[in-house]
Amino acid sequence: MKRGEILLDLRILDSWDSELERMNKGKEGGRYVYPDVFMRLLGYMRMLFHLPYRQTEGFLKALRRFDSRIQVPDYSTIERRVNKLGIKLDEEEYGDDIVLAVDTSGIKVSNRGEWMRHKWKVKRGYLKIHIAVDVESKKILAMEVTDEKVSDGEMLQPLVEEASKKGRVVKAMGDGGYDTKANFHYLE
Repeated sequence: MKRGEILLDLRILDSWDSELERMNKGKEGGRYVYPDVFMRLLGYMRMLFHLPYRQTEGFLKALRRFDSRIQVPDYSTIERRVNKLGIKLDEEEYGDDIVLAVDTSGIKVSNRGEWMRHKWKVKRGYLKIHIAVDVESKKILAMEVTDEKVSDGEMLQPLVEEASKKGRVVKAMGDGGYDTKANFHYLE
């Protein structure tokens, strides 16, 4: 797997015709052209990557280069069908007591101009992704993206507060980057 790569399981295309046949059986009026499972995939993609409907359509057009079976609906069809399905990401119930694991990872944005940075020893900026995970369910409960100037310890409180909306956080675990007096007082 390469950095920044998105992997999609396109096996849903294998059942495209059979699902459409089932959906259109006995239907009066206009026939469905896109199965619900495909629209659900688009809905989750939209929510996870915060894509507007037009960009979701553009993403599909780019994806079609890899698999010609993909039929691309227009953005208004995507909006209408996805909203009709009522897709929600936070459907899962979490236990009363949540044990969090927090960590951070850095991501460089591009390789462009890398030789110039190396030659002149210019420091390159990068993004930091701060994540809080429920150790029992392995689900991400909170996530923040910052620049490299924000320390890991500064992000503990916002991550715990966001995760607290989903249940009572009874314990938070992190590496040495989170060891500050302020964080110990906050967690107490």
